[in-house]
Amino acid sequence: MFNSKPAGAAHHLLDQAAPLFDRAVDQVSALAHQGANTVREGSHVVRGKAHQASDCTVSYIREQPVKSMLMAAAAGAVLLAVLASTGRSRR
Repeated sequence: MFNSKPAGAAHHLLDQAAPLFDRAVDQVSALAHQGANTVREGSHVVRGKAHQASDCTVSYIREQPVKSMLMAAAAGAVLLAVLASTGRSRR
C-alpha cells in the first residue's frame, strides 16, 4: 500500500520551510518599503533643488532682463540649427 514515511518527511520539510518563507517575505516587504521611502526622500530633495533653481532663474531674469533675452535668443537659435541639421540628415 501507501508508504507514509516519504509523505511524513515531506510534511515535516514543509513545516520547517514555512517559517523561513514567511521571514523571507517579511524581509522583502521591509526592503520594498525602505526602497520606496528612499525614492520619496530623493524626490523631495530633487523637487527642492528644482524650486531653488527656478527662484534663482527668476531673480536673475529680473536683475538682468536684456542679458536674459539675449541668452534665450541664442539658445533658441542653437536649438533651431540643431533641429534643422537633423532634419536635413534624414533626407
